[in-house]
Amino acid sequence: MPTNHPSSEPQADFFHRLKWIMFFRILFTTLLLGSTIILQFIKNPSPLATPLLFLYGLIVGIFLLSFVYALMLRSGMRKILFAYLQVGIDTLIVTLIIFVTGGFSSIFSFLYLVVIIYTSMLLFRKGSMITAALCSMEYGTMISLEYYRILSPFGMEETFASATNGGSHFLYKALITTMACFAVAFLSSLLAEQAQRTKKALQAMEDHVKRVEKMAAVGEMGAGLAHEIKNPLASLAGCIQLLKEDIPYNPEHEKLMEIILREADRLNSLVSNFLLFARPPAAKIQPIHLSKALSETVELFEKNGSFSGKILIKKDFAFGIWVAMDPVHLHQIFWNLLINAAEATEGSGLIDFKIYPIKNKRVGIRITDSGCGMSRDILHSIFDPFFTTKPNGTGLGLSIVHRILESYGSRLDVDSEVNKGTTVAMEFKRIDPPTIQTH
Repeated sequence: MPTNHPSSEPQADFFHRLKWIMFFRILFTTLLLGSTIILQFIKNPSPLATPLLFLYGLIVGIFLLSFVYALMLRSGMRKILFAYLQVGIDTLIVTLIIFVTGGFSSIFSFLYLVVIIYTSMLLFRKGSMITAALCSMEYGTMISLEYYRILSPFGMEETFASATNGGSHFLYKALITTMACFAVAFLSSLLAEQAQRTKKALQAMEDHVKRVEKMAAVGEMGAGLAHEIKNPLASLAGCIQLLKEDIPYNPEHEKLMEIILREADRLNSLVSNFLLFARPPAAKIQPIHLSKALSETVELFEKNGSFSGKILIKKDFAFGIWVAMDPVHLHQIFWNLLINAAEATEGSGLIDFKIYPIKNKRVGIRITDSGCGMSRDILHSIFDPFFTTKPNGTGLGLSIVHRILESYGSRLDVDSEVNKGTTVAMEFKRIDPPTIQTH
């Protein structure tokens, strides 16, 4: 889904780009206004000429503003509001530069486009369109005042009449500038959003590769160890069972043996789950009508005594979609995800379950809960084996889901916000409905 607002991106990245733009503003101002001062000296050798004094003031003002910006950046001011403030002031500064360098005849009207382009990098489409509107209004107001001779650029009083061809010429340039501002705003914001999506996709892929490599290493190391634990554990449980049957009844001994057997069963279950994570069993792939199969899983989940009447599941299933999977794997994936979503919701809550077709003959599945959500630190660790925030959890549920999805060429994407809930999403390859054979 496109990101059209910087609040959805990591604040550190936004902060970093804001600092770089402040730095390049100072550099650009120094080079541009410095070269303009040199040209003015060539035309008018007096260092105290009015246009030069104005340019001196602009340079000093921009450097002072940059110092104020640096102080404000360290304060608790909202970064997005701070960005809009900088952009608004920059449009005014550009208007002053254009005015002092010739107004209607100035060659520096392109600076509006520079401001719009860097705004699109910070504030995306909404911010760049607002900036384009500001630039258009400021430019239109300036040349209108110039046309009606309310204001005149420095040194342009004598050449003003010969430099224009009446109101139509002014109107034409104002329209062209306005169209250029909005066209650049649209195209630059489009490219900025595309770059942001690409960056997020690359980051997600990098995280996925790291996760797979970590899981593979843990799985290979742990699979042999799990087998070595499982065999003596079964022998231990068997011996306790025989002793329980052979020795005379003693309430204290009976209680201790029940504890041993219970804990042995728990360890056996944990080892079995770890083996399932380390080496998932070979899939028995067959065509599955996705909405029908997941409706059955939801129906079973709704009958679960722990969540019955507390969790409302809203289904939005596209019908007629088929996938090739092992039914056991499919049930295991979504049973685990529904359990996680329900356990994240204290008291009553809502789970939004959606199946929808997407391009390239694939199908997307998304589960959103209204639970407590997760912080970024927890989110980075949820796929690690044995990592859990639940008092009685094993920390293997999502790891197993991830390994199963990996075997089908898919991955689990998780997005979460504290106190707002969690969304898990995945994709599968669609297949054509199986043909019914008649004899």
